[in-house]
Amino acid sequence: MRKIKTIDDITKDGKVEFGEGYEFVDTAEEADAILMRSTDLHGYKLPEGIRAIARCGAGVNNIPVEEYAKKGVVVFNSPGANSNAVKELVLGMLVLSSRGVVQSMNWVRDNADDPEIQVDAEKAKKAFVGRELKGKRIGVIGLGNVGSKVANACVDLGMDVYGYDPFISVEHAWVLSREVQRVGTLEDLCRGCDYLTVHVPSKADTIGMISTEQINLLAPDAVLINYARETTIDEDAVDAALREGKLSWFSCDFATPKTVKMPNTFITTHSGAGTGEAEANCADMAISELKDYLENGNIAHSVNYLACSMGKARAASRIACLHANVPNMIGQITAILAKDNANVQRMTNESAGENAYTMFDTDEHLNSSTIEALKQIPSMYRVRVIK
Repeated sequence: MRKIKTIDDITKDGKVEFGEGYEFVDTAEEADAILMRSTDLHGYKLPEGIRAIARCGAGVNNIPVEEYAKKGVVVFNSPGANSNAVKELVLGMLVLSSRGVVQSMNWVRDNADDPEIQVDAEKAKKAFVGRELKGKRIGVIGLGNVGSKVANACVDLGMDVYGYDPFISVEHAWVLSREVQRVGTLEDLCRGCDYLTVHVPSKADTIGMISTEQINLLAPDAVLINYARETTIDEDAVDAALREGKLSWFSCDFATPKTVKMPNTFITTHSGAGTGEAEANCADMAISELKDYLENGNIAHSVNYLACSMGKARAASRIACLHANVPNMIGQITAILAKDNANVQRMTNESAGENAYTMFDTDEHLNSSTIEALKQIPSMYRVRVIK
């Protein structure tokens, strides 16, 4: 029986199902894997028995992924599962920041006791005149799961869409509309944009990527939208641009001590993926990833190990080795197997950066001494007997 510890409320209705052969436990010390959402695991003492962690969502800045890689713990996320929810909210923010909708509704509420409300509302509407999205230029930073959907939707709205993503995948390039004009630099993207929307992860090269230099390239009264990660925006630069009138509006999903005091903002409670459908999609993907890893050793959508698959474990035994990406690891593994006269039916290895993953099938179960010898190889993080 494989044991799962859940952290956070995984779905709106509280239903999380792994199926036969799994049970939920109360503590991580009892568990083989963790299913989670937003709890910050930095500084958390991870029990040695944890083999994998799956986050129901795309961002993993709340998980020390490299630290866990060195412990032989595979960290999964669920990219794309909530992308439609985020896209829809971004489109909503495009409209709200352009048409004075919220301001108009607030005026109506504030004047609800006016006996001449119908007449006065007609007079007041001039204060809330906005602009249409059609024909306006929008820059989309990041053309991944969310960004590509936003870009395509903006094309359908009749906007002049430009995209910037030097690392766009073949998968996302295929689904991107031909009407999206790709540019080679962030500066070229920002130049003259009426709207700028950010859809990149938080990494060393994206922290503070939207600052004074980029804002100054935008069209007058531009709108900035950030439903990616709070760190991608230089908050001081955005605050100054709003107060100086260089930006007309800023919409974001991150209530920070700085953003909540900025003028002309729509700030939501990290609600980009806040739909029942998105929560269910993320949970389903994360559960599927965990089950395939625990049962077969296969890795898909991991953020600290490369994808690796040998299909369903059908041989007598399957072993997975998580180790440092250093020379002669495969040689050392096969030398130990040779001493045991083990017949390897299939073997695969994937490596990138500092970490590597080796998995193999044998036609007989290995001796316990052989497993122990594999564990003693220098730079070996973990050896898993999957079957």
